[in-house]
Amino acid sequence: MNDGLSLLAQHPGVPRHLLTVEDYHRMGEAGILGPNDRVELIEGELVEMAPIGSEHAASSNALGHLLYGAVGERAIVAAQNPVRLRPRNEPQPDFSILKLRPHGYYRSTLPTAEDVLLVAEVADSSLGYDKGPKLKLYARHGIPEVWIINLAAQEVEVYRTPEGDRYTSGVRVAPSGTLTIEALPGISIPAAPIFE
Repeated sequence: MNDGLSLLAQHPGVPRHLLTVEDYHRMGEAGILGPNDRVELIEGELVEMAPIGSEHAASSNALGHLLYGAVGERAIVAAQNPVRLRPRNEPQPDFSILKLRPHGYYRSTLPTAEDVLLVAEVADSSLGYDKGPKLKLYARHGIPEVWIINLAAQEVEVYRTPEGDRYTSGVRVAPSGTLTIEALPGISIPAAPIFE
């Protein structure tokens, strides 16, 4: 039996009402979406985020520890915080590295694509989604670098140089390799602890 979503997917010409970032925030203010709703706004639609299992959590903890230590005072490391990509997108990457602001930590407004140096997604059950719609979204908005931590393959896929809705440069880094952040020269972290 097909669910409603797959029925609509079979009819792409059926008009849909797509939400804007402002609509999305009004839903939160009105209590339609609560703090326990794990959703993000992608292409005007609410997308449920996959539950976080122990392997995903452990890899996220390791990556966070490495990023916070390596980046230090040169940028802001944000964990599972939204990035506003107007008009119809507000993804919540596992990590984003943000430019420093002279007047705070993005308290008055969420970061936008221009503020992002790197996005990292830890992917197990979400691999197809992270490498498909989300990677295209990040490229389309000019996010300069994306890391996809592919837990099944035990490697980090590094994408750079966005052009249109794709990245023109992509490499795979094995656990024995080292990760660098192109926008922050001199920073490198070992990949191994992410998979241990």
